[in-house]
Amino acid sequence: MTTIYFIRHCEAEGNTKGVLQGRSDSDISGNSAKQLELVSLRLRNVPFSAVYSSPLRRAYKTAQAVNRYHGLEIRKDERLTEIDMGDWEGRSWADIEAEGPEMLRIWNEQPGDFEAPGGESILHVGERMWQAALSIAQQNDGETVCAVSHGCAIRCLLCRALGKPMSEMGEIPWCDNTAVSVIEFEDGKAHVVRMNDASHIPPELSVYRRPSADGKERMIRDVAP
Repeated sequence: MTTIYFIRHCEAEGNTKGVLQGRSDSDISGNSAKQLELVSLRLRNVPFSAVYSSPLRRAYKTAQAVNRYHGLEIRKDERLTEIDMGDWEGRSWADIEAEGPEMLRIWNEQPGDFEAPGGESILHVGERMWQAALSIAQQNDGETVCAVSHGCAIRCLLCRALGKPMSEMGEIPWCDNTAVSVIEFEDGKAHVVRMNDASHIPPELSVYRRPSADGKERMIRDVAP
């Protein structure tokens, strides 16, 4: 059995500005330094034998922070990268809603059916994340490893790991920045041990849980993946 800790990257420019990042290689920003310190402390005693990361900066810098107490080689894996949002990359939610309200409705209400205009489908993201997880598990049989990825990508993987069809992905909640999900793999089967645990992040350091400027709760669609 292999245990994989899937970690979402820390707060990045797209999260801070409320624009879609997708494959855009935005840098970390906002509360990232404090988030990274907390997640690195949380995971310092986990016996990782390997650390994997999406090649995008926001993920790789998170992997470096997690690796602070482990001193392992960080292995980049393209399959762990975020969904390619195509024509939506770098756009604000307000612009997207004005130009493509039906596609935005699908993203919010039927995410399993979503395919980014000029980009990638949720079905494809789910498949590549699943194959990445199985490959990492096979390469590290009997070990505990870390894999740093992205919000939408991890959501897709959790859906598959829970045995749900992608049409039910809307039932899987979004995870906060640096949230921890733990999945055990054995003989090609998955068991979700922990999902979207961001208990190490207080509300004032959270993009999702801190109040918006008007004091109201933020909508998930207002927070970039």
